[in-house]
Amino acid sequence: MTSSRTSAFMLGIILGVALVVLGVGAYVLSDFASITALIPAVFGVLIAILGVVGYQQTDRQQLAAYGIGLLAVLGALGSARGVPDIIALLTGEAVESTIAAVSQGTMIVICLILLAAVIQFIRHTRTTTNP
Repeated sequence: MTSSRTSAFMLGIILGVALVVLGVGAYVLSDFASITALIPAVFGVLIAILGVVGYQQTDRQQLAAYGIGLLAVLGALGSARGVPDIIALLTGEAVESTIAAVSQGTMIVICLILLAAVIQFIRHTRTTTNP
């Protein structure tokens, strides 16, 4: 049975893999034109590794959670420059790169979900260790 402590890390693994798929997919769909399309994949690999560490090594869960949280914040902030293109795409306007806009929007959503999971994990950890 998965506890709430390990479910955050399982989510990290799953969403890390999703970011890898997103990055590789964007790179392939852009006809290998822009290496920056692989940025979500880099974040995904690091997040998935930290998810595995947190899931398997209970003594390193807090460190892994903070690492995932840091990567989630950096990923969301780094993708935030694409928000105007995301809004334009959602309102039916033309954008320079639809692939980039969709990739950045998806990365923002995934990173915010990860950040929420990390915050919940940290709150849970603090309430169980400091009654």
